[in-house]
Amino acid sequence: MTSVLIIGSKGFIGRHAEEYFSRIENYTVKGADIVIDYNKPNYFIIDPSTSDFKNVFKSDSFNYCINCSGAANVSQSMVKPSRDYYLNTFNVFKILEAIRVTNPKCKFINLSSAAVYGNPKSLPISETAATHPISPYGWHKLQSEMLCQEFFEQFAVPTISLRIFSVFGPGLRKQLFWDLYRKALGDEEIELWGTGNESRDFIYISDLIKVIHLIMQNGAFTGEALNVSNGEELFIKDAVKCFYGYFDKKINYRFRGNHRPGDPNNWKANIEQLQKLGYKQEVSFEKGLHNYYQWVLSQPLS
Repeated sequence: MTSVLIIGSKGFIGRHAEEYFSRIENYTVKGADIVIDYNKPNYFIIDPSTSDFKNVFKSDSFNYCINCSGAANVSQSMVKPSRDYYLNTFNVFKILEAIRVTNPKCKFINLSSAAVYGNPKSLPISETAATHPISPYGWHKLQSEMLCQEFFEQFAVPTISLRIFSVFGPGLRKQLFWDLYRKALGDEEIELWGTGNESRDFIYISDLIKVIHLIMQNGAFTGEALNVSNGEELFIKDAVKCFYGYFDKKINYRFRGNHRPGDPNNWKANIEQLQKLGYKQEVSFEKGLHNYYQWVLSQPLS
């Protein structure tokens, strides 16, 4: 029996991960959040004032811990860096310390971000590229990676960090496509950040969850960091055109040409290391975006 703990199980990625691993035979899955849910079995309530993870790890001998918790808002990290640090860095230390003390063989999967790269000097970005974060969020994710490396090298806790580029899919109520949907509900011309020539490397949520499973099976867990995406550069203007193309009405929009602090310009991942572990994309960007469009149509307008 394989025992998996998902911290942040109520978040976008965590919820999908819990659903996926709960369907696998001989897997037991437990969730943990700084949220109260009294009615659910296999669930831990973490005191938000202390975030003490030791009791969680004392309860079971987990084979894997997937950390899907933390903040994922670059703009907010600029306004409230202390909160971002607490959620994305300090809590990672506390989780790793709990594993070291109570469950040192538990393999820890840290969900990091391509934000650690900032604005890379060249594309595609490999894991050996220099890290130059341009937001507190990016810095804090990089520090969480350093903690994972520290706990492996100093205490032999098996860890790995996944540098996720741009994940999307049903359940995501923030970021680009959610904002585009909300803005399209009105009748006025829509104004968007940037020029449209900015680019991202997208991965659909189900492909990301399968990457996590692949890492559990084939990852080295030696404190390393691994790019997670599809190695495809897509310009924002093309992504917007694709998404708005699904709507029944014509949507007028324009790019302001102004840059939002903390946002990188262009991303494309080198995923050779991920492919060596057996990764193959299953959901194309267009298919994933259509799935997302169908999902947002079912959401309440409030």
